[in-house]
Amino acid sequence: MFTNLRVNIFIYYFITVVVTVVLSYYFLVVLGVGNLLILSIIGLCFIILSGVFISKLAVDPLEEYVHNLQNLSKETLHELNLPISTIKVNLGMLHKNLPDDKSMKRLIRIDNACNMLQERYNELDYLIKMQSKEDVYELFFVDLLVQERVDFLSTIYPHIEFNLSLEKLEVFNDKTGLAKVIDNIVDNGVKYSNNSKKIDVKVVGNSLYIQDYGIGMDEVELLRIFDNYYQSNSDIHGFGIGLSMVKRFCDKNKIILTFHSKKNIGTTVELKFKK
Repeated sequence: MFTNLRVNIFIYYFITVVVTVVLSYYFLVVLGVGNLLILSIIGLCFIILSGVFISKLAVDPLEEYVHNLQNLSKETLHELNLPISTIKVNLGMLHKNLPDDKSMKRLIRIDNACNMLQERYNELDYLIKMQSKEDVYELFFVDLLVQERVDFLSTIYPHIEFNLSLEKLEVFNDKTGLAKVIDNIVDNGVKYSNNSKKIDVKVVGNSLYIQDYGIGMDEVELLRIFDNYYQSNSDIHGFGIGLSMVKRFCDKNKIILTFHSKKNIGTTVELKFKK
């Protein structure tokens, strides 16, 4: 497609040059127009029209290609949901019939892997909706979402003790995006936990608090945590873009994001929602 596009643009560009030369000869020699201002205005109008046609020639096929790609992504994603659902249903049936603990542990590992696959499916579905400018806002309870994310994260970090204190909090916001934010903050808390194995998660009033007891940060580090690719500890595996994504999400969705941290004591992240 792009090869044909380049050929078409080259042909149109060549025609534009030829027509420009012919028109210049016609006005200068045949009509005897000697006024440079008139010639300049005519030439400028012709160049603008040529630019519009070339742009349309270039953009239309690309727009069609992107549209077809989005449709293919949606259809493929829809087809993926069926085998995931089938696996989960059959896992539930097998849970009831397995007699020994060894087989049950294997089944739990398969179930965890299936849950992770479901998470990737949800993220892809979310990204497609965002790119398609679809409305992703919905009414949901933050406390239930937190419980759901902690249940999932507990399978990834079985060595971490999650202490929950959740009051009811209903908001109208981007639920999938907030779930990714919670995962990201908890993931950072685990990475920088040092020897601590505890993370506290609370929903109080209009705020969500996630507190770790890790290495913490000083005032200088707190000023840089939202910079892309910044990591307070270069020995920690990662790319340093997680908190900058969290900050962009909160700014976009009118959530007040606050960090409270002390070196060697820990960090508390507060997300305050609009009433």
